Amino acid sequence: MIEGISHITFIVQDIEKSAKLFKEIFSAEEVYDSLEKNFSYSREKFFLISNQWIVLMEGSSLKEQSYNHLAFKIDESDYDEMLKKIKAYGLVIKEGRKRIEADSKSIYFYDYDNHLFEFHTGTLKDRLTGYNDVLKKNLKG
Repeated sequence: MIEGISHITFIVQDIEKSAKLFKEIFSAEEVYDSLEKNFSYSREKFFLISNQWIVLMEGSSLKEQSYNHLAFKIDESDYDEMLKKIKAYGLVIKEGRKRIEADSKSIYFYDYDNHLFEFHTGTLKDRLTGYNDVLKKNLKG
């Protein structure tokens, strides 16, 4: 039986630069650095982001950007501060998709290695309620 997500690994070209980004943007806590003692394919660092195990591993960057992404939940009151942090790092901010009126706010941005991340202010329940409300409205209209 699946208990949940064990960890998420991102391949990054410059592990120190990416580690700094994860610490500052995601408030990640670094808990391990393999340094010269690699037990895996290459040097790796482990982080905790809200108790989720995240791995950075040295390697080649993604060749191109896509919409595959990892979304982190943030409070709407933190939206402007997070956007400010992302802009301060000079990261590429992707224009968000079209949203229904009830949908929450999101910030999409690429890291140095073309991984797409999202800071999202809503929940699954919010999203489903909004979609259902639009469907009901369209059926009546």
